[in-house]
Amino acid sequence: MSSYSGRLRRAALVIGLASLLGGCIQPLYGTLGPGRLESELQAIKIEPIPDRFGHYLEKELAFAFNGTGLDVAPKYRLVVKLKQRVQAPVVDTVTSRATAATVIGDASFELYSFGSSEPIMQGVAFSVAGYDRFSQRISNVRAARDAEIRDAKAIAEQIRTQIAARMASRN
Repeated sequence: MSSYSGRLRRAALVIGLASLLGGCIQPLYGTLGPGRLESELQAIKIEPIPDRFGHYLEKELAFAFNGTGLDVAPKYRLVVKLKQRVQAPVVDTVTSRATAATVIGDASFELYSFGSSEPIMQGVAFSVAGYDRFSQRISNVRAARDAEIRDAKAIAEQIRTQIAARMASRN
């Protein structure tokens, strides 16, 4: 009988603690009032990123921060430095051609208050996307481009998550 009441007390204690601590957690994608985090993210102006890979990343970031397409006055400025490299880890021994390749994207970013030269935050993001290589050149070009787009989406999501977490913790 005492074993049963001990379990019951423990269960009641766990439920009580969980309900008390449940109010202390703020979801990252939840609101901080009437949409404050979303409006802060929409107010980020993305500086142009050079090259094709940079173009893909810039468009993904624009969608991640302001997918609504609203024209919001910028409060922040995001500067992204992007590096990309391609590795061919698998080579066919008969033809001496790569049968697969990996596109690696590395991004470092800084977020500034608009008109300030001191960054609010800095961060890094990276992604790796692989693709198969074929004998047709156009297939290889398209597969490499698809890998770049996958990398850009992953990096944009990482950057958005880091910035959203920082802004949520500041408010």
